[in-house]
Amino acid sequence: MDDALPLKFDPSGLVALNAIVALMVFGASLDLRLDDLRRVVRRPAGIFAGLSAQAVLTPAATCLLTWVFKVDPALSLGMMLVAACPSGALSNVLTWRSRGNVALSVGMTTVSSLAATALTPLNFALYGWLNPRTRELLRDVELPVGGILAQVALVLALPVIAGVLVGTRAPRVAQRLERPLRQLSFLILIAFIAGAFWENRALFVERFGSFFWLVVLQNAMALGIGLGVARLARLDDADTRAVTIEVGIHNSGLGLAILFTFFPTAGSMMLITAFWGVWHLVSGLLLSAYWGARPPRA
Repeated sequence: MDDALPLKFDPSGLVALNAIVALMVFGASLDLRLDDLRRVVRRPAGIFAGLSAQAVLTPAATCLLTWVFKVDPALSLGMMLVAACPSGALSNVLTWRSRGNVALSVGMTTVSSLAATALTPLNFALYGWLNPRTRELLRDVELPVGGILAQVALVLALPVIAGVLVGTRAPRVAQRLERPLRQLSFLILIAFIAGAFWENRALFVERFGSFFWLVVLQNAMALGIGLGVARLARLDDADTRAVTIEVGIHNSGLGLAILFTFFPTAGSMMLITAFWGVWHLVSGLLLSAYWGARPPRA
């Protein structure tokens, strides 16, 4: 897939990017215990509402959005890839700042990360094919579903399992590691994205008007879907905040890792995915500041 955007990227950074994503997921999972998973099974309403909004409604709405507004096919595929990615570890921090249900947030991140092993390549392929404008682009390449599945398992599923095991069997070690790992990996990811922006600053400035509002609109739509589904499910206020943020915050680092591995010339898709990594931080911090100043209703 080549959309003729000369994006600069050092291939040696790919291993580092995958390691950063895996480290963030591992750090977020250290706070999760097997008992937490059992509680999720006993009270699945919040998880079910969040996953249906995140893994079903958001990708479908994104596909419809790109189709109705006739978005450029390459940019559309970038939006669909982001929509197909699960929530990231950043969502747990933002939920805590929002006075939301952190246990539900961590549970959703864990379950969505494990489910993404199959759902991320499936949703990306399905909605890329359903939109007739992006279908032609997908026909130009052989979509490496198996390779994407293996990569998602490596950087999401395995770190989640490892984090839960360490947190359950060595809780003191997990308690000491959880916060430093989460903060360090997040800072490194921000530095990585900032470096990518700096290396390609001329291109970002030139194409800013073509992708800025698409990312803002898609992110607002995802947050709105999360909030709407949580309200329809009659979740309490703390759970609603957790679900809203989980649905609106996506693991853009995973999206970049997939792009750099399998679609290294897809410049427009990288513009969308990289800017998502910046914008959802801005929108998430603004929303968490608003909610953080207002205690959740009983």
